[in-house]
Amino acid sequence: MRTLSRQYVFATLFIIVISVTVGLFVVSLVYNLSIKEKNDNHYVAVATQVTEILEQTHGSGFELYLESIANLGYQVYVIGDNGSTFSFGEPFHTIDVSQTIRELVFAGEVYHGMRDYHGKFLIFNHYANDIENTIGVPFEHNEERYALFIRPNNQMLFSDMHSLIAGFLVAMSIIVLLSMLWLARQLVKPISQLSKATKHIMEENYQVEIDVERNDELGQLAENFKEMVHRLQKNDEARKTFISNVSHDFQSPLLNIQGYADLLGNVNLSKEEQQSYLQVIDQEAKRLSNLTKQLLLLTSLDHAARPLKNQQLELDKQLKTVIHKYRWRMEEQQIELSYELEPIRLYGDADLLEQVWENLLTNAIKYNRYAGEIKVIAIIVEDQITIQFIDSGIGIAEGDMEHIFERFYRVDTSRSQDGTGLGLSIVKEIVELHQGKIEVISEQELGTTITITIPVARMGKSEKQQP
Repeated sequence: MRTLSRQYVFATLFIIVISVTVGLFVVSLVYNLSIKEKNDNHYVAVATQVTEILEQTHGSGFELYLESIANLGYQVYVIGDNGSTFSFGEPFHTIDVSQTIRELVFAGEVYHGMRDYHGKFLIFNHYANDIENTIGVPFEHNEERYALFIRPNNQMLFSDMHSLIAGFLVAMSIIVLLSMLWLARQLVKPISQLSKATKHIMEENYQVEIDVERNDELGQLAENFKEMVHRLQKNDEARKTFISNVSHDFQSPLLNIQGYADLLGNVNLSKEEQQSYLQVIDQEAKRLSNLTKQLLLLTSLDHAARPLKNQQLELDKQLKTVIHKYRWRMEEQQIELSYELEPIRLYGDADLLEQVWENLLTNAIKYNRYAGEIKVIAIIVEDQITIQFIDSGIGIAEGDMEHIFERFYRVDTSRSQDGTGLGLSIVKEIVELHQGKIEVISEQELGTTITITIPVARMGKSEKQQP
């Protein structure tokens, strides 16, 4: 596997190589289009000036003068019409002058080798140490004809300033490369930590430490990762608690059913005892059935397995139907019921919303006082449909309020009841599916008020119905 740091270094080197190549191409383009012609003209002028002086010099040979020219940083090569040759300064790598070039210069023309030379790649033409990469001019000395080929010595081209620039570029390249290596290490380090932490999480070990203190995207990623680990840990704990609670809530009625079923095998039981045991078995079976239904509903809500079956429903009539269904339980406990229900058409899932109203009403009955009160309200306030269930029951302790929507959570005062601890969590899920909110206000010994608000937009195309 290629590590990220290695890929980053290779990418950096690749970018440097591409940059140098492109830079050379651009410099060569500028040189060929602009500088090359100027250099050629400049050295033609130099060569012409040298030959003019040579032609004005008579008597002794020209070697001493051309040697002094070479000492000034030039390479000089002279060919006589009799075939004699002279070389001054740094020797050329190649001194083969074609017959065409000789004839051109001896005919009195100027040879523009520095302008027309194409023996090297791009800008490197300028530095080719080749006799053809010169300026060739004719001259006469002591009535003899010569061809003089001259070009600047490469050592003259590389001045101190050029050396400084080259050193600067080399140093800058090294610094850039080292900086990229350091930066790659800094980028990879937090990613490596996150990778190791991921392996721990795969093994369900959430006690991981991520030491990343940055104010950039990687720092934000690390913070999000920490938050994700925290939530995964809570979800894992909730899952284990959920399984434990489900196991306990199934085990208790099953043990009761098994125990009373064994007792029914006793032939000496009276009919009254048999009837009592059968009643317990029936109650525990219904409890199991209710628990199973709620678990299936909660699972379908969690996994979106049950899409909302939205339809227009008359909220006030639905609430009245639910109230009528449980009126017998209220009459048993002498609970006084009152309601204020505005005619409201709501666009929602009728079956799920009925579950909400049933849960809230049965809770209000179950945890109320004997001869207590329950009030149900459904009205429109500004842009909200507000539904309230108000009871005068035993209330909820302040310490329990933050847990009431947790699955299987049951406050101490209700442990003797036959609840499953799933009712309010189901209510909250269904209300949120309808873009609503639920709020609980409760005080021990004074009662509980549960308020549900649903946006008026859920009314769909229907308007509030007047009575």
